[in-house]
Amino acid sequence: MCHPAWGRARAAARHLDDLARLRRVRDRIDREYARPLDVEALARGAGLPAGELSRRFRLAYGLSPYAYLLARRVERATVLLHLATSAPPPPRRGPSTRANRSGIEKHPSRSRN
Repeated sequence: MCHPAWGRARAAARHLDDLARLRRVRDRIDREYARPLDVEALARGAGLPAGELSRRFRLAYGLSPYAYLLARRVERATVLLHLATSAPPPPRRGPSTRANRSGIEKHPSRSRN
């Protein structure tokens, strides 16, 4: 039989390893938000099934990986729009151009381009 503290130490080490893995996924989303990313690709990179990654990510950060990715894209689009309204007028670029630069692809809710 193992000493009870060994089991707790192994569980703590596993928990830290899981948190480090989730942090790498979050860092990848922060770095590559403008590229096409999906949960399956993130899960493959983390070595987890997609459902397990989503569950653990939501427990750790309060959002699913996809919701976190969308939040980053919206945040970047907001910054680009703010810069466009506070700076001298650049060459004409519509909202679609700014949305594409932020990683938001054509979506049914963006009906006019």
